[in-house]
Amino acid sequence: MTKNIGVLTSGGDSSGMNATIRAVVRTGIYHGCKVFGIHKGFDGLISNNITEMTVGSVGGIICQGGTILQTARSKRFMEYEGRKEAFENLKKHEIDSLIVIGGDGSFHGLHELIREFGIQGIGLPGTIDNDLYGTEFTIGFDTAVNTALEAINKIRDTASSHSRIFIVEVMGRHAGYIAIYSAIASGAEEVFIPETNEDIQAVCDRIQKGQDRGKLSSIIVVAEGDEMGGAFAVRDRMIKINGHWDIRVSILGHIQRGGAPSAIDSLIGSRLGYESVLAVLNNKTDIMVGYMGLDNDVSNVPLKETWEKRKIIRDDWKKMASVLAI
Repeated sequence: MTKNIGVLTSGGDSSGMNATIRAVVRTGIYHGCKVFGIHKGFDGLISNNITEMTVGSVGGIICQGGTILQTARSKRFMEYEGRKEAFENLKKHEIDSLIVIGGDGSFHGLHELIREFGIQGIGLPGTIDNDLYGTEFTIGFDTAVNTALEAINKIRDTASSHSRIFIVEVMGRHAGYIAIYSAIASGAEEVFIPETNEDIQAVCDRIQKGQDRGKLSSIIVVAEGDEMGGAFAVRDRMIKINGHWDIRVSILGHIQRGGAPSAIDSLIGSRLGYESVLAVLNNKTDIMVGYMGLDNDVSNVPLKETWEKRKIIRDDWKKMASVLAI
């Protein structure tokens, strides 16, 4: 069965999106489908910014960060009239299947489009936060962790040279995966994540204990969505407890989104892009195709479950981070 497939990237960009686009296009064409690139997310769908893609149009992009289709967050698509315009443009190009690479907000939009107009739709998890239920890793997460790790390792050199405490803020509004992974991998002394409530006094006591036995510096990793309010709020509360500490803050910000994808993200993007076309050809719809490991089958999770069910950081990760930082 041949299909006309549309593909777009939505929400925040993440490394590996281009590998995913490439896999969708080439797998679709291999199976005799036409594949259309929709530029600038759902806004591009509403404004009819749609072009047919070829094998050559995705050549050389697998190692590039960002997304060649560009991305945006669309206020118009949140309204029924905007979604109706989007559907009319799909019909103009005879696109009967839509693959959306993005996060939970993008999946909400896709789900509504499927529910209201009966199109076939597949979601692929493209977000650095790794916060979508039903997938072990999201596209871009591994690259973001490695970017954070490289930065933390460099900051530690300065922290050691000046006998300072550095608080490093990483991305993660609702999920602490980047924070906990980069903290463990870098040997950080403490980590603050949205999933747990930290006792700031206990944190300060542990840092003081380390200093008492000769430790010259400490690294604290904070997820931006931590309940204390981020890195500067953590610093201010620590200074209230011990005003003699030299505490500096470094916010990594959007550098975590960009850059060439890691091998893992290129592999995940390629696998999920390939599998999404197979899902289309097998008449699946209203699902996210998730990654369950390189040698495992992919998951097919109803789109609603990706935001209705919460992905949980296992307690032993937090325990391990605490034990290894002694």
